[in-house]
Amino acid sequence: MPTHAEQRHLPYTPEQLFDLVADVEQYPRFLPWCRGCRITRREGNVFYADLVIGYKMIRESFGSRVTALRPDHIHVEYLSGPMKHLSNHWRFLREDDGTCTIDFYVEFEFRNPLLQNLINVFFNEAVKRMVSAFEERAQALYGDSGV
Repeated sequence: MPTHAEQRHLPYTPEQLFDLVADVEQYPRFLPWCRGCRITRREGNVFYADLVIGYKMIRESFGSRVTALRPDHIHVEYLSGPMKHLSNHWRFLREDDGTCTIDFYVEFEFRNPLLQNLINVFFNEAVKRMVSAFEERAQALYGDSGV
């Protein structure tokens, strides 16, 4: 099962980055391959979201449960769709100067072997591109420095 973990230090506060990641309904505006998103239910710090991802002729949707513990942790659990498994977390670690180090982790496996083989080829590059999209979105929202 493919996994990806990385840390990035960014010149923004944990609260700013938390808000950016938690605002899943904005993902289609900046996240590669995200074609649509909607929140279906909210229960305190937990919400349920349906995400549509697509690339060329492939389009899949999946449901997830998102636990958002402001300001330092977001955890995504897979509920339904084309995957066997999905686990994703974001941790926002405050540095002494007020900036933030993001600790990002994702692992997933598609049910469809053809789709899984396709993603295996591009997985690390695709995830790096997605994390970079969040960084670029932060810069667009908060400028060169949010602190």
